[in-house]
Amino acid sequence: MGHIERPRRVVQPGGTQSTGPVPGTGRRLTTGTGTGTGTGTGGRTTATGGTGAGPVRPGLYDRRSDRLRRAVGGLDSGLDEAACRQLAEWAREEYAAAHGDVPLGFVARCFLGPPFVDHQLNLLHVIVRHFAPADAMPDPFSGARMLARSGGYAYVEVYSSGLILPVLEDGTVVRP
Repeated sequence: MGHIERPRRVVQPGGTQSTGPVPGTGRRLTTGTGTGTGTGTGGRTTATGGTGAGPVRPGLYDRRSDRLRRAVGGLDSGLDEAACRQLAEWAREEYAAAHGDVPLGFVARCFLGPPFVDHQLNLLHVIVRHFAPADAMPDPFSGARMLARSGGYAYVEVYSSGLILPVLEDGTVVRP
């Protein structure tokens, strides 16, 4: 049997978020306790998938630059290996300098067309992979897959601590 993906919370620009009942499930999505750990009441994980495995640096929630968003969005353009390495090196430096932590990589919606629906850029190994709906995405990137597919975010950052941060089209980072 294949992997079943659950609906996730989608945050709209301007800070509004969907926290009502999830249609067809009779359940409410939790939004966390406001501590930045990503856990709701009773130790449940929030809809963003964060586990709160470690301390979060304050700069991590700063707005992402236009240049960084364009670079991640350019993954669909079919970059060669040298260009991917250059993009990954630049992104690592940008994150380290501006935000204090470097993600393992990104998951974003893919616009190459069928059969691809999303793609992953792994900053550690500099790998760009495109995935069809039936393809299993490796952990820890699988937790960001439905957020990226929702169309509500420009891309989703995945950190080694298990933290998953969706980034809106305007560069705003959604707090867990």
